[in-house]
Amino acid sequence: MAGAFDGRTVVVTGGTGALGSAVVAKLLDEGAVCHVPTSRASAPEDFAFATHDRVRLAGNVDLADAASVDAFYAMIPDLWASIHSAGAFAMSPIREAAADVFAAMIKANAATSFLCCNAAARAMLASGTAGRIVNVTARPGLDPRKGAAMSAYAASKAAVAAVTIALAEELKGEGILVNAVAPSTLDTPANRKAMPKADFSKWVSVEAAAEAIVHLASPANATVSGALLPIYGRA
Repeated sequence: MAGAFDGRTVVVTGGTGALGSAVVAKLLDEGAVCHVPTSRASAPEDFAFATHDRVRLAGNVDLADAASVDAFYAMIPDLWASIHSAGAFAMSPIREAAADVFAAMIKANAATSFLCCNAAARAMLASGTAGRIVNVTARPGLDPRKGAAMSAYAASKAAVAAVTIALAEELKGEGILVNAVAPSTLDTPANRKAMPKADFSKWVSVEAAAEAIVHLASPANATVSGALLPIYGRA
């Protein structure tokens, strides 16, 4: 049975992480060819799709460096969708020196998303593709009151949300749809380890988040652009 993404090329940044791997798994089920950049020379050992015949790994890609991002996207033919799940998290109470944390969050979240949006949009415009761009912001990026001791993180994710809306408006006449999902706490091994006493049943599964992301990136989404989709679970 044909999948929604048969014959379509999709970039997934952060594709070797918990959320990104779930996105890659869903895309592969739908027939996509997935290009996954990583800052390492090779994929981590626990990346399940490293040898999949429709996964193209690209090593030594610095997503916070414009030249590195542009070189990566220049190698990808017929780009249909670009999904940006790469990012980082840090807490920094305001009583602590937070300048380094702020700079790190802006680099890891806002800069990577902006540069990949920029390169993906230019690739789609050059090829005439009516493609899809999907960013990953976060609940504190939409409602900073949910970001206690997370002001730097919240600011970086708010920037991702702003870029999403602005780019959707800029590209609305080009057929390129730009959206973002905003998960609350994701149910990942790292989060369970960091918060062992939390009620995990209230968290958002990576599979549920991936389902929403892949829908926004699919040809089935023919009209939605500029949306910031809250995925909050029961939190």
